[in-house]
Amino acid sequence: MAEGLAASIRQRAPIPLDAQLHCAPGEVLALTGPSGSGKTSVLRALAGLARTEGVITCAGERWRDSDAAIFVPARRRRVGFVFQDYALFPHLTAIANVAIAIDSGTRRERLRRAGELMERVHLAGLEERRPAQLSGGQKQRVAVARALAREPRALLLDEPFSAVDRSTRERLYVELATLRRELRMPVILVTHDLDEAAMLSDRMTLIHRGRTVQAGVPEELRTRPATAEVAALMGLRNVYAGRVTGHRDGATSIDWNGVALQAREQPAFAPGTPARFVVPPAFVVLHRRERPSRGERENPLSGVIEDALPLGDNTAVRFATAHGERVHFSVPTHVARRNRLAPGAAAGVSLLAEGIHLMPA
Repeated sequence: MAEGLAASIRQRAPIPLDAQLHCAPGEVLALTGPSGSGKTSVLRALAGLARTEGVITCAGERWRDSDAAIFVPARRRRVGFVFQDYALFPHLTAIANVAIAIDSGTRRERLRRAGELMERVHLAGLEERRPAQLSGGQKQRVAVARALAREPRALLLDEPFSAVDRSTRERLYVELATLRRELRMPVILVTHDLDEAAMLSDRMTLIHRGRTVQAGVPEELRTRPATAEVAALMGLRNVYAGRVTGHRDGATSIDWNGVALQAREQPAFAPGTPARFVVPPAFVVLHRRERPSRGERENPLSGVIEDALPLGDNTAVRFATAHGERVHFSVPTHVARRNRLAPGAAAGVSLLAEGIHLMPA
């Protein structure tokens, strides 16, 4: 842990915080959660722009320890910070914006180093343009080059893709993924976009109302949330109440309002225990009309389609079970057409046992 960035951050006001995180060198950690959850406040504390309680260490250095009265100011922390609005100096050229962050060497040496960094982020030839002459994606690249100019021990990115259009954002995703291969430092990415977080990060820390509610690899948070609260924050809609009835042959049995389900074995929940459970949409299988599949033997449910909304290549489906519950999932639009999914149509689905995840009631 000493080689990465680790923090336990607390404060009472203006935004209550009780957040913990760790990011190893060369790792991208996505700090995510709804708007107003405290993500940027945590980032500012890491950068030394806010004085909070707790402990912050990076590469073996103690930047903050409130019990020991240690506080290293922002100017002395080796941190590269890319602000949401990029915070470029409008009266300076792109290369001057980068060079201003280099604190050693002659002017010629600083400009040479700034030019190398601009080339690294694919901005060669744009050195003399001012921010007003740059596109959103180009401004972001200048901000990244300036952050790297400090030779940081950690790179902090605050919603770096929010100010650009979708096509530019997708190009920048690729550039960040390429750049991070060269970086041997912790990278903290703040984003409220869960798909963006899952795509770009090695691990995610989910924050809600200023506190860490779960941390882990993206797949874990998306398929095995710790609580129903986490499931809701991750956008998972298939959350239900049930009762554990037993464990046998590597499976856990659940009573779901009179319907018996088989889930992957989760022995931490004793028989008779009430529990919540979640079924991520990827584990909902639509029964095909003409050609049944083996998956139909696994927790089959009959019911009707309440809604089938085409959204480009995929169709969002709301399915009402015969016992009065609703299941949300999506299928490729061509599959929805082939199976004639429409409101009122009879249909069947299966809930794959491997994806049924129990949570405390």
